[in-house]
Amino acid sequence: MNEVNRTLYIPLYGKALVSRRNMILEDPDAERIWAAEGFAMHGKAKSVWLAYNMAMRARVFDDWTDEMLRQHPDALVLHIGCGLDSRFRRVRQPYVSWYDCDLEDVIRVRREYWDENDRYHMTALDASDPAQISQLPERPAVIVIMEGLSMYLTNPQVHDLLSALHRKYAEMHVLMDVYTRFGADASKFKNPIHDVGASRVYGISDINALISGTGIRLKMEHSFTPEFLINELRPSEQRLFRLMFVNRMYGKIYRLFELEG
Repeated sequence: MNEVNRTLYIPLYGKALVSRRNMILEDPDAERIWAAEGFAMHGKAKSVWLAYNMAMRARVFDDWTDEMLRQHPDALVLHIGCGLDSRFRRVRQPYVSWYDCDLEDVIRVRREYWDENDRYHMTALDASDPAQISQLPERPAVIVIMEGLSMYLTNPQVHDLLSALHRKYAEMHVLMDVYTRFGADASKFKNPIHDVGASRVYGISDINALISGTGIRLKMEHSFTPEFLINELRPSEQRLFRLMFVNRMYGKIYRLFELEG
C-alpha cells in the first residue's frame, strides 16, 4: 500500500484494541484483521489515548449511520475511504444497499476478509476523481460516510467530490471529519500518520465557504468524544483523556460536520 493507504492501520489498531478490552466499540473483525495485517506501531500511532479517540470517532459514525438508516431505510449507504473498517457489520439497522469504496489496493485487501452479497458491495473508487461518482448506483437518497478522508484531499477535491455526489443524488446526508487549516499546519510537527509513512494533510478553514455553490448545507457539528463514551474509560483515565481531547484547542484542530442536500 502507498503511504496514505497505510494510515488506515491507525484506526484499525484503535478499534481492535478497544474491542479486545470490551469498551466503546465491539469489533471482532478489527481484532481478526489486525492480528493478520498489523505491524509494530511506533510513536504516537501506538498511543492508547489515540486508540480511544479513534474508537470513539468510529462509534460516533456508527451511531449516526444507524440514525440515518432509521430515518431513511431505503437510502443507499456509501462509505468513501472505507479502509479496512467493518461498519457495514457493526451497524444495527438493516440497509438495502451498502457500497464500501476505496482505492483499488485497499479493496483488494478487503476482499480477503469479506464477501459481497445482494446488499453489500465493494468497489474501487478514487475520491480525488469526481468523474468516478458516475459509476455508483442510482438511488433517490444517499447516506455518505467520509471518515478520515477529507484531510488527504485538497479543498477543491473535497468540493468537487461533494458537488458530484449532490448532482447524482436528489437527497444526500453526509458525515465528514476534517482538519482545520491550523490543524493541518500543526500536524507537520507531530502527527501519528508520520509513524506509518504519510507526510501531507490538508485543512478546511471554513466549511461553509468550501460547500458554497454545491447545493449542500451545513446541518450541525458533532462531538468526537461524547460524555457517555468517555465514561466507558477507567475512572483513572477519564480526566487525562478529557484534558487531551475535550478542550478548546482540540476543536481548533479537528472538527466533525454533518452536511445535507
